[in-house]
Amino acid sequence: MNRNIRWILLGEVILIAAVFGFCIAISEDRTSNLPLFFDGISLLIIALFLVPGLMITGEWKNFTRAFSVGIRPYSLLELKNTVAGVGAAQKLVVYGALFAFFVWSIIILGKVADAKALGANLSLCFLIGLYAVVLELLLLPLKLNAEKKMNEEMDFENGDDQ
Repeated sequence: MNRNIRWILLGEVILIAAVFGFCIAISEDRTSNLPLFFDGISLLIIALFLVPGLMITGEWKNFTRAFSVGIRPYSLLELKNTVAGVGAAQKLVVYGALFAFFVWSIIILGKVADAKALGANLSLCFLIGLYAVVLELLLLPLKLNAEKKMNEEMDFENGDDQ
């Protein structure tokens, strides 16, 4: 049974939102905790590693192809390149988040005397890690889907030879 990768990604987003909502729901102060999870700067930092990194390495087209694997037919070479593109995106997300984590940590350690700002600044370090994990959870099905299609294409090609 072939499943559309876009529906899989939508399911992943719903799952992440449900788990996030559950975690917020069981916390003591539900309404005041919600804004703590949104930081545009952290998302921008990850995006600044991901998008230009994929463009510089020439993997942007391969990465974007992953969103239509299973919807459109692709050759074995295109599928291999797609797997490589998503793998590059996964690494760029992790390394970008680690880079930002270390930069935020150095800034925080430089201001450790200001105890009032310590909690808010420290939350930025962990928030960028959370964003990286969420993006990895979304990239994983893209890579698995492309690998599955690649294996199916290899089986198909091997079956024709016999």
